[in-house]
Parts: sequence; structure tokens; C-alpha cells
Amino acid sequence: MPRSRRPGRVRGSLLAPALLALALLAPALLGAAPGGSGETISLSGNGPGQRLDVTLTQVVDPAAPAGPEPAGSDRLVAARFRLENTGTAVYQDSPAPAAHLLDSAGQRYTGDDVPTTAGPAFPETVTLDPGGTAEGFIAFRLPADADPAAVQFALNTGLADDVGQWSLPLP
Repeated sequence: MPRSRRPGRVRGSLLAPALLALALLAPALLGAAPGGSGETISLSGNGPGQRLDVTLTQVVDPAAPAGPEPAGSDRLVAARFRLENTGTAVYQDSPAPAAHLLDSAGQRYTGDDVPTTAGPAFPETVTLDPGGTAEGFIAFRLPADADPAAVQFALNTGLADDVGQWSLPLP
């Protein structure tokens, strides 16, 4: 007689890989740009004329804080982005909350304005006229044992439907 399993029950050993796969594939399933490591990805915002070319140029892991050690964090990882306004509207946004780091266990960490010794951070708000560019680091607070797997970026403080994703480590 065959055994039956309860509907909706997932074995614990399958849950973590399934969540990781979902976290890494979600941007593609939602219409995000495919983006490999270090590539420039063109992203649209939610408003008319909002468009940026975004490039993840460097990841520093671990990144030392440029000041007092941040509370509640085991380590910092800093990601350097290059933003170019290729749209027709002025880009004015906060880059830190627009970025996310995904680890190999499927956890998602939102960018922070914590200054690091990796290099200059973006200001809290970046304003770019069409054709303008800016570069800066965004820090992520994560546990010491977390294994970074990907970095994501979206306009409109991370709320735009168009999401760029880069695999880690960078080449």
C-alpha cells in the first residue's frame, strides 16, 4: 500500500535550496534584466522618462567600517555601483535602499548608508540630470557566516518593477 503525504508539507532538507532558487530566480521571473557579474544593466523606473544604466563594478568583502563599528552586525560587505541617467527625467533617489544582497541561503539584506574604508559611499540622495553619472559604495550588514550570492538594484528606492541582478563573486 503506497504511503500518502500530507498536502502542502515540504521536507526540511528541500526547503532551503528551493528558497535559494526562488530568491535568485525571482527577478528573472518578474521581468528583471538577466545581468551577469559586472555587466551594465539598463533599468526603468516607475515614472515617465526614468531610466538608468547600472553597473556593479566592485565588491569588497569584508569591508571595514569608516568609524565606530556598526551595532548588531557581524560583518559589512560593500558594493560599488556606477549609475548613468540614460532617461529623459531627472533621477533623484536614495541608492542604499534600492540595493539588496542575497546570500546562498536565500536571505535578503537591504543596502545601508554605513561608510566603509572600501571607498566613498553614495550620498543619502543622488540627483542626476539626463546624461549625468555617479559612483559610490553601498554597504550591507550581514552575519559573518553568510555567503553572498547576488546583488540586486532597482530604481524608486528599490520599488520599481525592473530589477537588475549580478551574480557573485565578480570575475
